[in-house]
Amino acid sequence: MKIGILSRRASLFSTQRLTEAAKERGHEVSVLNFLRCSMGLEGKRGSILYRGEPVEVDAVIPRIGASVTFYGTAVVRQFQTMGVYTLATAEAIGRSRDKLRSLQLLARAGIGLPVTAFARSTKDTDSIIDLVGGAPLIIKLVEGTQGSGVVLAETKKAAQSVIDAFRQLDANILVQEYIKEAKGSDVRCIVIGGRVVAAMVRQAAPGEFRSNLHRGGSAEATKLTTKERRTAVKAAKALGLDVAGVDLLRSDRGPLVLEVNSSPGLEGIETATGVDVAGEIIEFVENHADERG
Repeated sequence: MKIGILSRRASLFSTQRLTEAAKERGHEVSVLNFLRCSMGLEGKRGSILYRGEPVEVDAVIPRIGASVTFYGTAVVRQFQTMGVYTLATAEAIGRSRDKLRSLQLLARAGIGLPVTAFARSTKDTDSIIDLVGGAPLIIKLVEGTQGSGVVLAETKKAAQSVIDAFRQLDANILVQEYIKEAKGSDVRCIVIGGRVVAAMVRQAAPGEFRSNLHRGGSAEATKLTTKERRTAVKAAKALGLDVAGVDLLRSDRGPLVLEVNSSPGLEGIETATGVDVAGEIIEFVENHADERG
């Protein structure tokens, strides 16, 4: 099978692992910097050129960064139009990247979430702070990723100041309750084809409340409860993702979903758990590549 991995750099760990796993299983792999893909809209299906040459692949694995979601999803959508199997559809990637939209879909599916509020006017600052139970609370940029644009406000006055500052920058933000009992940790679950194949607990570094590994957090394999496993699978399904990284908080009222990632990193989870997640992804592609976009 000819597999195209849409990634800006072949040297990225996750891209390397997927390439290795695919080649080990006998597939032909091309890493395509999707920003160098051009699209022709002629005819019913159109075409895609990579560095001026036609692209011919049987399946595509999108690894689209948040900063280039618009063009990346346009390329994925074009592959779908051409009848190429895509591991994640453009629509599902877009849903996962829009924090507000994704939380709305998760809430509609009855999935546990931290209490979250969203408003546009600065006149509503106090009401959304009260809605999530007051300080301490979390303020998130809707467009933020990997822990960037996430602020812990210890007091109501601090929260008002941060919210007002973001609003002056015309930034869209979410206000979310702070789950004290999580103690700076969360759980990353990798869901593939409706089952959790690996899970790790991430712990924030001392003095840091964000558990992201690239911010100094630590990780180790963890065993999920039945409810945590079901929640992760249900969250991925709610956003239409066959492969997803689902982040959970362990709260006194059960698992709460923080975020669902359509292109989860593989280094941390494979290192912590020893699971060949890349191989699991390639196997899923093999079994579903006859499904067309």
